[in-house]
Amino acid sequence: MQKQNHAVYKEPLFRVSKREELSLWRAWLIRICAILISLIVCAAVIYFLTKLNPIQVYEAIFEGALGTEKRTWVTLRDSLILLCIAVAITPAFKMKFWNVGAEGQVLMGGLVTAAIMIYAGDALPSIILFPVMLLASALAGLLWGFMPAVFKAKWNTNETLFTLMLNYVAMQLVSFCIVFWENPAGSNAVGIINSITEAGWFKPLFGLTYGWNVIIVLVITIVMYAYLKYTKQGYEIAVVGESENTARYAGINVKKVIMRTMAISGALCGIAGFILVSGASHTISTNTAGGRGFTAIIVAWLSKLNAFVMVLVSFLLVFMEKGSIQIASQFNLNEYASDVLTGIILFFVLGCEFFIHYRVNKGHRKKEN
Repeated sequence: MQKQNHAVYKEPLFRVSKREELSLWRAWLIRICAILISLIVCAAVIYFLTKLNPIQVYEAIFEGALGTEKRTWVTLRDSLILLCIAVAITPAFKMKFWNVGAEGQVLMGGLVTAAIMIYAGDALPSIILFPVMLLASALAGLLWGFMPAVFKAKWNTNETLFTLMLNYVAMQLVSFCIVFWENPAGSNAVGIINSITEAGWFKPLFGLTYGWNVIIVLVITIVMYAYLKYTKQGYEIAVVGESENTARYAGINVKKVIMRTMAISGALCGIAGFILVSGASHTISTNTAGGRGFTAIIVAWLSKLNAFVMVLVSFLLVFMEKGSIQIASQFNLNEYASDVLTGIILFFVLGCEFFIHYRVNKGHRKKEN
């Protein structure tokens, strides 16, 4: 009798397959569990590295971000600016146009706002001054976003490099203007613009120091959400992002969509610069944008380009940033300690998205003759 051979084929230990779409409550349950687990891991890291009580560290982070009314408003103000920039770059990213030039677009909007405050702040009434600054900052940001879009549409240039390089051009323009605006002379800084008259400064709204910041950013967020979800142009952006060939087959003018979308994106970044200068810092420097243009990319992707989810993500990042200052002073820790905690939380938040969209099954051995 002939001996029969059996072959054993080993499959991977785990198999990954795409899930059917989870219900909304299940998806959010996974996200909440991920955040809770991340806080437990953060607590373990805090204890084993610093021997500090994790609860006290969490309390200090909360105190640093929201401990007083002033701290709460500063945290809210910075969250709103980050949110505005994240919302601004969303249409470009939805179109798969990698706009990493938000930093420069914000700077150009802030630069134009500062110029108008310096040269026309005391000459124009507020009812004219603020609309002029708003429009001018939007146009400046629009120009900075429109240039790479034209080159991309006409000659298929690399938009990532183009927008990135324009950041440095914007910084040099700001440095050039500081030479003429420095105050006091020789300081190489503009100082607080119109510190006595406060011309061009956002006025309190309903007794709230940053009331106008809240109104402007929330209006932009709601309008952008509706624009992308319910309008024809929003549909065209989504189609171009999925496939330019499909968009052309459907009769969509891809070049026009690219230029129009980047004009909108740049204009909104310019408005963020207007809010930064007129509604927050009241000055201009090469650090006015403060890296927010790049942080906004993280916010946009973490939020899956959903404008409303960006509200939470923006607040979380700024909350941890402000908390880092408190734990650094209270516990004599490096401010980067908070960055470690933020990184752990983001790791779990990002990781849970995998389990929302994919199922992990255990592999098994398959025997064949």
